[in-house]
Amino acid sequence: MKDEIIDCLAYNGKVSIKCISSREIVEKARKLHDLSPTASAALGRLLTITSIMGYELKTEEASITNQIKGNGPIGILTAVADSNGNVKGYVGDGKVDLPLRKSDGKLDVCGAVGKQGMLYIIKDLGIGKPYVGMTPIVSGEIAEDFTNYFATSEQVPSAVGLGVLMSKDNTVKQAGGFIVQLMPFADEETIQALEDRISKITSVTDMLEKGMTLKEVMGDMDVEFTDKIDTQFKCTCSKEKIVKALAGLSNKELDEIINDGKAIEVKCDFCNTTYKFSVEELKTLRKKY
Repeated sequence: MKDEIIDCLAYNGKVSIKCISSREIVEKARKLHDLSPTASAALGRLLTITSIMGYELKTEEASITNQIKGNGPIGILTAVADSNGNVKGYVGDGKVDLPLRKSDGKLDVCGAVGKQGMLYIIKDLGIGKPYVGMTPIVSGEIAEDFTNYFATSEQVPSAVGLGVLMSKDNTVKQAGGFIVQLMPFADEETIQALEDRISKITSVTDMLEKGMTLKEVMGDMDVEFTDKIDTQFKCTCSKEKIVKALAGLSNKELDEIINDGKAIEVKCDFCNTTYKFSVEELKTLRKKY
């Protein structure tokens, strides 16, 4: 089953809802990076929210990079999405795995990410200098951290839900998320009704497990569907792009690599594809650039 993003409005256009099923995205990331259950959940949540935020950019050449730098053992988490919601990402230490939390028996994502640090959002619209936003991590649970970002950096009242459910064999069983945001003209009645409805929502993974539809989740909010697109984990790396990266090295650095007399391998952080360059290829690169 393909992953997809659903875009809709509710309460006569006063509330924006974007949700995503992202099981295939997260499972592909788990396989590519051989992630532990905790790392799968952490990176999976970031991939899920980043995919939605990429879709929101609309402009074809636009992209968004979301990065979490917490003080936990997992290190830096990075995800990049295009305007179709296609997303890729990686994590500092994909082997980090913590015991289930005693409080609720769930994966300890906040323990892996850390409760101190920064969330960075870089939006590149392809028309000049990228926009860079940043807010402190508030919990390390990721959904709460993005809710805080939208409220403080973009001044948009929002509710973010993210979830990744792992199977006993360490494959991804369910994954998905949503962003619910008030439009500028939302009235107090709408705000109160939305708050009441969100307070009754269980975890994202519980809803996915039960096969609940968006209308079942949102109740009598008069949901109007406006768009639906397929999305996926997609890396756009290529040998040509690696060549351009190598061309950015100084002549001294290239000469040192060439003089070493050995072929080199360059691995893409996002998909782990390895690109090999012989000494002759490096010499040709050196002459060309």
